[in-house]
Amino acid sequence: MFAQIEKLGASVIQKFEEVGRLSVFLYHTVLGLFSRPFGFQELLKQIAFIGARSMPIILLSGLFTGMVLALQFYDVLARFGSVDLMGSAVSLSLIQELGPVMTALMVIARVGSSTCAEIAIMRNEQQFDALTCMAINPYRYVMAPRLLAALISIPLLTAIFNLIGIFGGYVVGVFIKGLSGTAYMQTIIDTIIWSDLRMSIVKSFLFAVIIIWIAMGKGFFVHLEKGVSGAESVGRVTTKAVVASAITMLFADYIASSFLI
Repeated sequence: MFAQIEKLGASVIQKFEEVGRLSVFLYHTVLGLFSRPFGFQELLKQIAFIGARSMPIILLSGLFTGMVLALQFYDVLARFGSVDLMGSAVSLSLIQELGPVMTALMVIARVGSSTCAEIAIMRNEQQFDALTCMAINPYRYVMAPRLLAALISIPLLTAIFNLIGIFGGYVVGVFIKGLSGTAYMQTIIDTIIWSDLRMSIVKSFLFAVIIIWIAMGKGFFVHLEKGVSGAESVGRVTTKAVVASAITMLFADYIASSFLI
């Protein structure tokens, strides 16, 4: 019994140590944003990787999410004779909740896993040690451009997801269910207010930090993984980074919603 308690305590202590390491890592990464010279070429490269190359999956997932929402809301609203409100229902669901969350999940799947694996391989190949030997701050040179690129790209991807989702709802509502296109758009204009847009913006920035922070941090400390090394350690930390990013993002989503609604 005492052995089990001791094992549980060691696990809890290990988690707190990991949170502490990641917090210090984020602190140094943020400081890297204000260090000079800043890697603008690397920033543009990461914006292209996180933003531009994520566009196809964002467009497809946004379109189908909006179409599914429209089908679901039409069925529910038809029971109450309120199908004319479908535009406001679809847009509010996307802007307040599904847009930021679905965009974050798509970015975690595509960017978070790739970034974590890349940083982990750089750590295993001792590239960060080489940068330090050349008096180059790895936080400024490698981490900070990725953080800033995520802060620029993910809110824009969220906005695109919202717009495409609303368009998907329009396609289902107007062309399939026969609703008035004017009424669909007018209910959106009458319903959406600044607080709804603010919630989407705040969540997208918050999720951007969480995704790139955990992905880079997990990869950076890959050498601390116990019992594994090499390619196996990269695979393990990448899986952990994806799971941790998704869970942390959903928890942050609840906290942000409770304060912003």
